[in-house]
Amino acid sequence: MSPSSVPGTAAVCTQHEGDILVVTIDHPPVNALNVDVRRGLLDAVQQAQADARVRAVLIVGAGRAFIAGADIREFGKPPLPPSLPEVCNGIEACTKPVIAAIHGPALGGGLEIAMSAHYRLALGDARLGLPEVQLGLLPGSGGTQRAPRLMGLRPAVELMLSGRHMGAREALGAGLIDRLAEGSDVRAAGLAYVKELLSAGVGVRRTRDLDTLFRDKAESLATLEALRSETAKKSRGLFSPLKVIEAVQAGLDLPFDEALKFERQLFLQCIDSPQRAGLIHAFFAEREVVKVPEAQAAKPRAIASVGVVGGGTMGAGIAVSALDAGLSVTMVERDDASIARGRANVEKVYDGLVAKGRMTPEAKAAVMARYTGSTQYEALAPVDLVIEAVFEDLAVKQAVFAELDRVCKPGAVLATNTSYLDIDAIAASTSRPQDVIGLHFFSPANIMKLLEIVVPAKVSADVVATAFELARKLKKVAVRAGVCDGFIGNRILAVYRAAADHMMEDGASPYEIDAAVRDFGYPMGPFQVSDLAGGDIGWATRKRRAPTRDPKARYVQIADRICERGWFGQKTGRGYYLYPQGARTGQPDPEVLAIIDAERQRAGITPRTFTPEEIMRRYMAAMVNEGANVVAQGIALRPLDVDVTFLYGYGFPRHRGGPMKYADMVGLDKVLDDIREFAKEDPLFWKPSPLLERLVAEGKNFDSLNRL
Repeated sequence: MSPSSVPGTAAVCTQHEGDILVVTIDHPPVNALNVDVRRGLLDAVQQAQADARVRAVLIVGAGRAFIAGADIREFGKPPLPPSLPEVCNGIEACTKPVIAAIHGPALGGGLEIAMSAHYRLALGDARLGLPEVQLGLLPGSGGTQRAPRLMGLRPAVELMLSGRHMGAREALGAGLIDRLAEGSDVRAAGLAYVKELLSAGVGVRRTRDLDTLFRDKAESLATLEALRSETAKKSRGLFSPLKVIEAVQAGLDLPFDEALKFERQLFLQCIDSPQRAGLIHAFFAEREVVKVPEAQAAKPRAIASVGVVGGGTMGAGIAVSALDAGLSVTMVERDDASIARGRANVEKVYDGLVAKGRMTPEAKAAVMARYTGSTQYEALAPVDLVIEAVFEDLAVKQAVFAELDRVCKPGAVLATNTSYLDIDAIAASTSRPQDVIGLHFFSPANIMKLLEIVVPAKVSADVVATAFELARKLKKVAVRAGVCDGFIGNRILAVYRAAADHMMEDGASPYEIDAAVRDFGYPMGPFQVSDLAGGDIGWATRKRRAPTRDPKARYVQIADRICERGWFGQKTGRGYYLYPQGARTGQPDPEVLAIIDAERQRAGITPRTFTPEEIMRRYMAAMVNEGANVVAQGIALRPLDVDVTFLYGYGFPRHRGGPMKYADMVGLDKVLDDIREFAKEDPLFWKPSPLLERLVAEGKNFDSLNRL
């Protein structure tokens, strides 16, 4: 029988291939599950059910995906029928075999659709996952019930809690799919599989009826209890991960239909959670942050080769990032010993991967074949972009840029990795300031996702566009920043770190402050971070800023006293904490507390106690207030740029959305009230941002400024 088209919605079309109804989802770019797709799928299954000619149904995705998940354009809007659970249940209830043929992403609701089908085939490029937990949700359309029945309890729960994407071969081994097909034609592979199933006389095989969980219910319950305990420790206050465990538990305790209803109740609880609001904001913010005027106005320059000046930890990390992106890298150092160390720093990363079995020696050799080391600046003559990563000293950097100006080809992008320094002054040391930009990587550069792209006054728009394109190639999250001391992140850090220092001098111990910040959701507190980064770095910055420091401003000297003893943190075995025998986790140090007491006496301060809530109110008020100043002065384009900077570079808890989103959720009026209250003690430090005052007066929030 020749194919014949059957009308469907614009997003879903159906076609007869003999006795098989092929249902194609065609909703570019990734077949997201909007109302038209849901309606079209349900209509198609009902059509197949009613048509005596149809013996089986094949569901495929057009374009580059099966179904990549929910349609984010529907987030926050009233739901339109049919709901996704209705669609999934309708597919599963069909009395004719339904086969899902998967290519590309089948994520979230897309995988829930596939698990509702009776059989699943995937091509080699398929990626399957249930990442809802990353948005503060759980799979709410049967995913928490069907995945454990297909995969087993622990693998399914771990897939849901990690939010990771599983490749097709792994999915086959896990039982999530039934067949792995060769080639790239998903429709042809799916049709061949359906015909094979029909020839074998198979009927429907509903996931709900699988007894995987119940073969040894006692073992399943014990496994789930262990997972509950592990999740409580790891999730550190997150709402949805433990709801995933509750939903899976319902699958063990209740009949399937009742467990589905309970799953939906938990899903709606997650929808109402403030954590979901924070996580959804983070999701959108990281997609909006790349929308900058220069990238929209100009095309990027071609980048195939990169130069790196400096082979220390940062330079080597940048080199690894570029090599991992398939670029050729030329590293320049001052002498043979330094370039040997630079190469060793790069190789050490790949040797670690080889040792863990994550890379073959041959693959390492192929990567290192794209690496060249030199002691001559002339080696950088042919490269498309150079990143300077030398000592944080303006004169040193200006000397490097004078050399780059001399040897680099016309049109080469000249970038500095400075964390604080004036990039306009660096650009002025060249004859081509239009080609100079800041690329502030975070250490370790091959791991940390954030890249601040710092835009000096005279840079060309196409250089900014090139920087954003490089960030994409390096798989970094790029944020546009203006030129000032510290740009976005380190400028704000200096202020809230000063607030922490004030609290330490006023009576809170560094250990109490760190504990409060961790309980808020950070992986580490500010004094732990200082010990990890090295106290000497902050000390050097304080010395550099000393001549321009306002003599009326409060200056806490505790950190200087600690550094004067050579206690720089983990690398010296002690800082704010003690690190005996090279330990990575610090222990409180009584001598540090004695130094703090002596400094309080010198400053004439009578110590007082701070509750964890009081600590965080001050810590966050300082962060938000300076964030508002950074936005008002155009250093950050929008509040969301501040949020993304802190989510990806400073460990800000993702479920709180970033400092500016957090302030919106708390209420800007409450934050402003706190600042005005704290200003009674120190009016110079606690100056309310004019932007914050204006927004409160107008009844607006930071989110109102997030559209360019």
